[in-house]
Amino acid sequence: MKKKKVWLLTILVVAVVGISIIAGQSNSLKAASSLGKDTLTLITSPDYPPYEFYDTKGGDRQIVGFDIDIAKTLAEKLGFKLQIMESDFNGLIPALQANRADFVMAGMTPTPERQKNIDFSIIYYEAKDTIVAPKGSNLKQPQDLSGKKVGVQLGTIQEQNAQKIAKKVAGIQLKQLNKVPEVVQEIKSGRIDAAIVEDTVAKGFAQANPDLEFNVIPSQEASGSAIAFPKGSSFVEPFNKVLQQMKGDGTLNKLVAKWFSQNTANPVSSTPVKSGLNLDFTRIVPEIPFILRGIPLTLLFTLLSVSLGLVWGTILSLLKILGIKPLTWVANAYTSVFRGTPLLLQLALVYYATPQLTGYDISALQAGVLTFTLNSGAYMSETIRGGIQAVDKGQSEAAMSMGVPYWLMMWDVILPQALKNILPALVNETIGLLKDSALVSTIGVVEILRSAQIVGANKYIYFEPLLFAGLIYYVLVMGMTLSASALERRLRQSE
Repeated sequence: MKKKKVWLLTILVVAVVGISIIAGQSNSLKAASSLGKDTLTLITSPDYPPYEFYDTKGGDRQIVGFDIDIAKTLAEKLGFKLQIMESDFNGLIPALQANRADFVMAGMTPTPERQKNIDFSIIYYEAKDTIVAPKGSNLKQPQDLSGKKVGVQLGTIQEQNAQKIAKKVAGIQLKQLNKVPEVVQEIKSGRIDAAIVEDTVAKGFAQANPDLEFNVIPSQEASGSAIAFPKGSSFVEPFNKVLQQMKGDGTLNKLVAKWFSQNTANPVSSTPVKSGLNLDFTRIVPEIPFILRGIPLTLLFTLLSVSLGLVWGTILSLLKILGIKPLTWVANAYTSVFRGTPLLLQLALVYYATPQLTGYDISALQAGVLTFTLNSGAYMSETIRGGIQAVDKGQSEAAMSMGVPYWLMMWDVILPQALKNILPALVNETIGLLKDSALVSTIGVVEILRSAQIVGANKYIYFEPLLFAGLIYYVLVMGMTLSASALERRLRQSE
């Protein structure tokens, strides 16, 4: 009987200890959930297969890839939901510094320069640099790049490594571009002799472009991909614990096998490579619904920007002609600033600075509409002012002699005539906004151009999706021009 009691007591103690250990591990992993939020925000650059890219089948807009699967596993184990945002690669670190996201996963290497501004997790995947060049160019070692033009993606570890190579090997000319597909296209067009690209990405481009080859550069120092966080982030420790678990239980190895053993490019035919552009639009036919989904967003953006810009421009123009010097000075100074600085700079400042200055997490679409409204208002104010001043003075004098209040006179008499006179200029401004809407792709808005770039990155091609996007823009502009011409003819009938 005593032996049975001893065994029962022993089993009970073991069970309690086991449960305590399991609960302790669980609590350590779930510790991050006590940080006052239930959703983690990941920001990435989904033009880098197989790390992160868009699954465009059936017109969907789902970001998938090696990094995305890791992020989902991390969020699940830590008890969070996951929200995914996107940006160009060179905008990822500014987004962290502006607290727009909790972490970045984009095949990013923790260099000493980056570690001064942001924190990193442990390395979760080792990769190597390669030299991508036309087949038969025999560029295999860094020394072979002497006297060559070499392309790199802006803001990447490959750019930094290329700069180090350029200090040791004489005559290398570096050319920085925003996206890897652009770098590869520069090789194919003959503007550069080679590019330095990560091996997993270079493999996909070489498979999709038989006229290219790649050779691995011997590694001089440790490198690899890590998760980036804002400086002082409390997520670094819990993320590291889960990454260690994923390494230990084989989860990471399974994801590596899943994403790096498959070919994300289209199968390549064995036919010889033709000279010239060698366009093949059949490759993007399945992706056309995805590109077309960018049209409503582009039109919405243009409509909002034009409408709000017209209202704001009208207010500015009235301030300029009221004759009150302080208001005139403010309106002129405003116009000078917004016409004298690049629109892309204004967009970046509004998107990245607003959260830091106001605490409001402005969305990419809101930032784009606000920036274009402020910018177009400055241009429209001068156009509207010219239209108002072109209206015969007898109109305003007659209204004033009849005792019509100034604001009512402007609204009912002067502005309708001015808008009729400046209609062609307003149409030109609208068309300009429609085309300039492509700039919002730099902050992650998936409009027409961004959709085409995503398809190009996924298919490892360049011209076909961009030419199709150009056709869409042309059709939209022609439709807008014809509509404006019909409206103008109708307005002229009343004269």
